[in-house]
Amino acid sequence: MAQWPPNLPWSVKLLNFLSYFAKITHRPDGSVNRSLMRFMDWPISPSNKPVNGVISSDFTVDKPRDLYFRLYTPTAGTSLPVIFFIHGGGFAYNAPSSKPYDGFCRRLAHELSAFIISVNYRLSPEHRYPAQIEDCFDVLKFIDSTEIEEGFTKNADLKRFFIAGDSSDWMWKSYLPEGSDRDHPAANVFGPNSDGVAGIKYPATIVFKGGYDPLQDRQKRYYEGLKKYGKEAYLVECENAFHTFYVFPEVTESSLLLKEVKNFMQKLCESIS
Repeated sequence: MAQWPPNLPWSVKLLNFLSYFAKITHRPDGSVNRSLMRFMDWPISPSNKPVNGVISSDFTVDKPRDLYFRLYTPTAGTSLPVIFFIHGGGFAYNAPSSKPYDGFCRRLAHELSAFIISVNYRLSPEHRYPAQIEDCFDVLKFIDSTEIEEGFTKNADLKRFFIAGDSSDWMWKSYLPEGSDRDHPAANVFGPNSDGVAGIKYPATIVFKGGYDPLQDRQKRYYEGLKKYGKEAYLVECENAFHTFYVFPEVTESSLLLKEVKNFMQKLCESIS
């Protein structure tokens, strides 16, 4: 059983407390007060000087859409896997430059010895579904057709390519098309309005469920839905973990997540080598 209250460092408690203020930027009609939100988001610039053994660079895909991605490159290693990261925030908040996600992606690159591609997709409700998905596909096509930089072209092993994403909750009203409910296929993969994944060659998936995460029931149902359709899926239950716990390196469960992800990646990479 999860421990209550969670045993958290004071710095994590403070940041979690401040994060609740982000909710006041979300208006009842689903719109977002961007001016107010700027006071709560701390953008970090890319760094071509190594920080914890990782450099970072931004690459523009489509300037009118402000569609770009931040590439995190480990300074050591060759033939590295690639993680395509879709940042959290309910598709309404944050960016690759947001401090928590910049730090998390840099840590992923360092500890997993992998290239990380973090996408700056358009945000809702100004741009509703499927704008974010289209942006991510456009970045994938850009990577497939463009020589980004010598280090990536030379050392990225695109046969070992992973997609990762995190976090959504009370922003469905902002994200989904007007008039939709949470049974829309974009929100409920196994719901009555979705074709499911039965006929899809679905990749192996690892799902993390936090004991204090308000979304834990949906996380578990997603895992169970994959298993029901015979897909390769793994569930890791972190009893004392809260929502977005992984962006805090001070939290024990954050290291557990990285360990489990590393084992998952190694297992799959061995199967294709």
